[in-house]
Amino acid sequence: MADNNEIKVKSLQKALEILNLFTVKPVLGVTEISEYFGIYKSTVHNILSTLKAMEYLEQDEETGKYRLGIQVFTLSKALGDTYSITKIATPYLQELSNQTRERVYLAVPYRSEVLYLDSMYPADSVELMRSILGERAQMYCTGIGKAMLANMNERTIEEYLATHELKAFTENSITDKEEFRQELLRIRQRGYAIDDMEHEFGIKCVAMPIFDRNRNVYAAISISGLAHHFTSEHIAEWAILLKKYISRIENRL
Repeated sequence: MADNNEIKVKSLQKALEILNLFTVKPVLGVTEISEYFGIYKSTVHNILSTLKAMEYLEQDEETGKYRLGIQVFTLSKALGDTYSITKIATPYLQELSNQTRERVYLAVPYRSEVLYLDSMYPADSVELMRSILGERAQMYCTGIGKAMLANMNERTIEEYLATHELKAFTENSITDKEEFRQELLRIRQRGYAIDDMEHEFGIKCVAMPIFDRNRNVYAAISISGLAHHFTSEHIAEWAILLKKYISRIENRL
C-alpha cells in the first residue's frame, strides 16, 4: 500500500492508480475510468494518451479502449531479473515440472503477500502457458505462502495474524486463527506445506521454503495441479523431489 505521506506528485499518483486499475479489469475505456475515479474525461484522456505514447498502454483501433502495453512486460522482466534466485532456480524448476508432470511455481515473500517470480510447465505440455511474474497472492491460503510463513519467526507470524483477516476463498480455507497456528506447526514438523483446495477449488499443491545462508526464508517453490493428481503417495514423493532441488538451489545462493 502507498504511504500517502511520501506521495509528492499527485498527478503521477493518479496516473499509476489508473495503470493499476488494468490489473483488475484488462480492457478499459475513458468513460469507465472517469466514473471509477470521479475525475474529468479530459484528464483521463490525457493520462491514457501519455501512457500509450510511452507504450505502457495499447489502444484498440475499433473500440477505442485500452489494455496494458509491452512496456509493462519489460518492467516485469526487469523485476524478475533483480532477483538472482530466478536465474539460479529456472533450470531446476523445469526439471521438477518435467518429472512431476505438474506446474511449478517460484515465489518470494513481499511485505505480507506472496510475489510470484516464475512458473514452469512440463516441456511437452499442451496447456496454454502464461507468465505469472509479478502476480501476488495471500500467504494464509496458498501452499507456497504457508510454507514461507510457517518458517518465519514467531513475532512475524503473530504480527501477520494480528493484522490479517483470514477470509474464505473456498470452503476449505482456514479462517480460524488458532487452527491456522496449528497448521503452521504441522508444516514445520513435516517440512512442507499443502494447499488442500484452500485458494481455488479443484487445485492442490505441495510447497517448501528456500532458506538463505543465515537460515532465513528467502523464497519458496510449489508443485501445483488438479486435486485428483495429489494422492498421498504423490505428495510424499514430490516432497522428496522438492527437498532435493531446493537443496541444490540453496547451495548456489
